[in-house]
Amino acid sequence: MRNLRTGNLTRRSFGGVALGLTAAGILADKAAATDNRKADRSNGRGLVAGKRIEAGDLTVGYAELGPQGGPAVILFHGWPYDINAFAEVAPLLAEQGHRVIVPHLRGYGGTRFLSEDTMRNGQQSALAVDAIKLMDALKIEKATVAGFDWGARTADIVAALWPERCRGLVSVSGYLIGNQAAGKTPLPPAAELQWWYQFYFATDRGRDGYEKYTNDFAKLIWRLASPQWKFDDSTFERSAKAFANPDHVPIVVHNYRWRLGLTQGENRFDEFETKLAAGPEIHVPTITMEGDANGAPHLDPKAYAAKFRAKNEHRIVAGGIGHNLPQEAPEAFAKAIIDVDSWS
Repeated sequence: MRNLRTGNLTRRSFGGVALGLTAAGILADKAAATDNRKADRSNGRGLVAGKRIEAGDLTVGYAELGPQGGPAVILFHGWPYDINAFAEVAPLLAEQGHRVIVPHLRGYGGTRFLSEDTMRNGQQSALAVDAIKLMDALKIEKATVAGFDWGARTADIVAALWPERCRGLVSVSGYLIGNQAAGKTPLPPAAELQWWYQFYFATDRGRDGYEKYTNDFAKLIWRLASPQWKFDDSTFERSAKAFANPDHVPIVVHNYRWRLGLTQGENRFDEFETKLAAGPEIHVPTITMEGDANGAPHLDPKAYAAKFRAKNEHRIVAGGIGHNLPQEAPEAFAKAIIDVDSWS
């Protein structure tokens, strides 16, 4: 039975939501804990993808925190971000006893393709298969999966196609599984405007422009997607290092062209894409989340609520929180993971 409940989490009334974290003594002082818009609340600390493992098509660079025997959590970042979106979330979860894995997606950071001959494919199912292969390589039978942007889509797909591998799901902006047919359907002009970069990437000029101005482009997206997030240069530069990956531009461009049906994926993923095109329901415990100042395209939660058929809840995080919710409101995101994991 579906159990949809909407909660509002504010910067100044966070106490009840963060009670479990407070009891463990892992929240910062009161002023820091109630200001989700501070630029760098990790005091300059970032995540380091100090581990590498062969998994499927890739050698995956990832950060790992927490006890090996703890319940596993895998955190997936989006575009144009990196693992540092979880620089504060991961330690919070580790101190609660979770084994936390934070991988760089294909095309980011130290993650590399094992073969030069492998297509630099950004289609949605390819990233989800990467996630399953990573779990296999790390011998993780079951995990709570969570993310935002591309990472939320990846987590959604893992939960939809491989529910037996998921303890729970936390997805910013909810149900993000798409298909090429839907991508070809025209939207009202105002909605199309929000996707301006997708059309830019559809051109050779856009591809060349992104390659030439990768960091400038990413910083612009950060500002548009999180208009009230006052990140500083050091916070951005820490993540921008991940965009120097030689496969970054091809993966990003292919992802957005594939969505519009302008380029093909790989036949080996056709079975998955056929299932995803049907809009599969998700039957694992789920918390969906949204910042109250998300400047990126996103649906009204009522539009996707029925997709989540197990116990579920939608949370709105107030206080000027934008698209990069884990980095802007880390306690709220960590608390959602702890909560949904407890439902399993």
